[in-house]
Amino acid sequence: MSLPPPLPSPVPAGNDADTAPEHRLHPLSWLFVLLMQLRHYLVPLIALVVFGQHGDRDPMITHLVSVAVIVVLVGMSIAQYLSYRYRIGADAITVRSGVLSRNRREIPFARIHNVEVQQNPLHHVFGVAEVRLESTGGTEPETHMRVLRLDQALALEQLVRQRAHAPAAAPAAAAPELLEGAAPATAAPLPDTHEQVLLRLSTWDLVKLGLLSNRGWVLVVAGLGLLVQLAPRAHMYRVLAEGGREAFGYASHLQQGLGSTLVAVVVAALLLGWLLLRALPVALAILRYHGFTLGEQDRRLTVVSGLFSRTRSSVARRRIQAWTLQETLLQRLFGQRQLRIDSAAGGPAHGHHRALRELVPLAPQAVCERLVQHLLPQLQWPPAHRQPVATRGWWRLSLDGLLLVPLISAALTWRWGPLGLLPLAWLPVSLWAARQQMARIGWHVDARLVAVRGGWWRR
Repeated sequence: MSLPPPLPSPVPAGNDADTAPEHRLHPLSWLFVLLMQLRHYLVPLIALVVFGQHGDRDPMITHLVSVAVIVVLVGMSIAQYLSYRYRIGADAITVRSGVLSRNRREIPFARIHNVEVQQNPLHHVFGVAEVRLESTGGTEPETHMRVLRLDQALALEQLVRQRAHAPAAAPAAAAPELLEGAAPATAAPLPDTHEQVLLRLSTWDLVKLGLLSNRGWVLVVAGLGLLVQLAPRAHMYRVLAEGGREAFGYASHLQQGLGSTLVAVVVAALLLGWLLLRALPVALAILRYHGFTLGEQDRRLTVVSGLFSRTRSSVARRRIQAWTLQETLLQRLFGQRQLRIDSAAGGPAHGHHRALRELVPLAPQAVCERLVQHLLPQLQWPPAHRQPVATRGWWRLSLDGLLLVPLISAALTWRWGPLGLLPLAWLPVSLWAARQQMARIGWHVDARLVAVRGGWWRR
């Protein structure tokens, strides 16, 4: 799914939204809708089967209810497949959906901001893909086509690219020829369909991305927090106290040689745990960014990535509103950087319904600089000079720490005695970090660019 094939004929376009032929989704679309619904209702169904058999209730009733729910979900999935229609007109896509409540939505090509084509392992088996059409100013996709044949999905993406660049007064009758790949004399010339590859990440790049990230520690902290919330606190304290006493008692009765062996085992266990913490983010990076390719075609940027679940997402360069170069302390030490964008896609992302934001997950600093210079040739990047800000108010950046840390320390001192004064050691660190952060802030403004630099630990 790295590059779209030539536009095939299975997705014909019509003259307008009323005379163009209607098209269905893939015949197996109902199956993928059913799987999506089962994912949402799986926990209630399991709870019904497990807990519904307790008491004097007849188990057969529980099984019949479960079967009835599944039958209803299958019926809803088939009804959704049968009721979903779409037409491809000269300047818009018309979508009809709904069984009891019928909906008709007109999606102009000029408003489509992103076409996201996604494939998971099951999609690969059947040769299909999900397509999401996202417009400017919306938090949800305009439509979600679950599912189309892969060549149809890629052809639809290519069609959106062409129609978005076509003039509004283009003859409607030329639509079928445009989709077939021919360019009649009355139609505007088609954009170049060759995609220029700007960046491709290798497996070693993904290994570096995982090693330089802290996702392993984030997952461990999240797991510990979940364990603290779910496990009874008194039971946890008892297990830790008894385990500690038994371990120290066992170690005190060991001979000197066995004691050193125990220390070596503990050190080896800690080392193995640290290696697992580093291997986990590497595995996550490979799963998410395998085959990462950043390409450019028709002034649109396209990102393809994923090992088992492949995602192809694109954004028009003219809709990009902000470019952000980020680097953590580890990435800065190894000369690496990230490039993110903010586009005119609207509000916050929800789940998988998100616009393209991560343009370069990790690359050398020089590569990121050259990429920005290539995509923004009209700008002078990096700016020759940045204006600093006044540093006399640097202490305001640590104002929350100056107010909260003494209060927390007073409460801990009242409860634990002199040990409660330890949080006060954070105050000098907080003030020093605020000073460093204020010294890093700079800005540059010209006729085409507003550039802001900030951050100290994470720039």
